[in-house]
Parts: sequence; C-alpha cells; structure tokens
Amino acid sequence: MGNLREYFGLDGGAAFTGARFEHLGGGGDRVGVADVVTAEDLVAVQMLSVRVPRQVSLDLLEGDLGVQMAKLLREIPRDVDMAYADAADLDKESAAEQAWDLLDAQDDVAWVIAGKLLARKRPRLVPVYDRVVRCVLGSPSSFWLDLHRALRADGHALHHELIDLRERAGLPKTVSALRVCDVVLWMGHHEDHRPLRCPGHGTLSV
Repeated sequence: MGNLREYFGLDGGAAFTGARFEHLGGGGDRVGVADVVTAEDLVAVQMLSVRVPRQVSLDLLEGDLGVQMAKLLREIPRDVDMAYADAADLDKESAAEQAWDLLDAQDDVAWVIAGKLLARKRPRLVPVYDRVVRCVLGSPSSFWLDLHRALRADGHALHHELIDLRERAGLPKTVSALRVCDVVLWMGHHEDHRPLRCPGHGTLSV
C-alpha cells in the first residue's frame, strides 16, 4: 500500500508523473472521446515515459490510422473490468488485439507504446504493460489472457484484493484494478530492473 500512496503522491511527496495517466483531461474513456484518440491521450502516454512518434500521432489525430482505430475502439467494451470480461474480448480475434496489432505495426511504436495507448482508452479492460512488469512476471507468453485468468480465479479473489488495496490506499475509483496491479508491480521492481540481465520474479500475486 505504501508504494501506491507514494506513486500517487498521497504521503506528502511529489507524485510520479504516471499518476496523471488515467486522469489527464478527464480520462481517455470518458463519454464523447472514448472511441477516438485525442491529443490528450498522446500527452497522457508521455506521463508513462514513452512518446508516440510525431507522424503516427498526426495520423491518429487527422489521418486514416485514426479512422481505423476509432472503428476498432467502438467494438471494445468500455465499462467492464478485465476480471468480468469474456476471454473473447481479449483473445487473438478480439477488437482489442486488432487495435494493438495496428498500433504495434506503425513505425517506431512497438508493443509498449501500443499497450499504453490502449490502456489509456480502455483502463478497466486493458492493462499497462512495459518491460519492468514483463520482467517481474517472467515474460508471460500471453499477458492479457494470463492476467484475465488470474483475476477470475477463486471467485475473482485477485481482483477483489486489488480493489481492497485501492480503497485502503485512499485512491479514487477512477484508478482501475488493473492500474493498481501495474503500479504495485512496477514500484516493487523498477529500481532494481536491469534490461537483459534481470530475471524477474515470475508471479502474478500482489
């Protein structure tokens, strides 16, 4: 719980910039903008230390890439937590996976940026996922589906634990269970993480 409060600046210190990721501009999944990529979304992603390339940003805001993303976003559930979603909402045939593939295929975007942009648009369904969290979890072959199974196991026990942790830390409900999970894992490992050398811990427990 201490790591969560530190990250979101609830203990008197400065919050990490990532604390603004889901809240900047009212959130990426708010009514009216949930199905389009906005300039606020692109700035919000920067709060997590990545940047969407300039040409890709323009294409998302004004070009055909934005049109394709909007079509896919309309097919991705906005108001359901991953723990209560169907596996079909996350598998290889899902609109979420197609949106991720579309972003990942753009020049200089790759999987980390693609995932963070989707997490901004669907924070309850799609988790933030980067190299630090991947390392902690031992590089799972299918992170979305593995996490989905973990959240649903034992009567959604992990999901409830994350919600309880959020409440005890004093965070608003706009911070999703997925984001709580991400922050806990990232805060517990980011200082020790060393690319290409760190073996990770290989666990989904919090």
